[in-house]
Amino acid sequence: MAPEDFKSQTMAIISCLFQNERDMFETDGPGSLEDENADVMKIADKLRQLGDLYDETVIQPLMKDVRAASKQQVETAFTNGVESLSKMWVAERAEVVPEKHLLKATITLAIYMKKNCPDVTGVQDAVTSFINNRLASWIIQQGGWEKASLSCD
Repeated sequence: MAPEDFKSQTMAIISCLFQNERDMFETDGPGSLEDENADVMKIADKLRQLGDLYDETVIQPLMKDVRAASKQQVETAFTNGVESLSKMWVAERAEVVPEKHLLKATITLAIYMKKNCPDVTGVQDAVTSFINNRLASWIIQQGGWEKASLSCD
């Protein structure tokens, strides 16, 4: 998968994750576009399930900085929160690949912010940027989004 294809797919998946709408994509087009849209929604649903697994009390302490961040600081605050959450999980289960922890932490924090901090702007862009900068090569090595999202169970 080419890097630009991955970035486009990531943007679509994160958009679907944040939209929380099953009908955000038109499915009356050619078969390949319909299949691609179905894959995006399936991956977003899988990531949503992954993020919902974690208790909000784990995330609450991390949210103080993110809530207080200005739009320009959201990406940095989001990144710091993901890294902190991921390190906590690595300490608990070091046998799991660190990138899995990063992906879980990214989606968990993103879903929490979507639900509880709707006034914080720039979160969707921060999530997409973080994934493209920190996790793209690992996700591509797993065989793409579909296989990477399944490997995080």
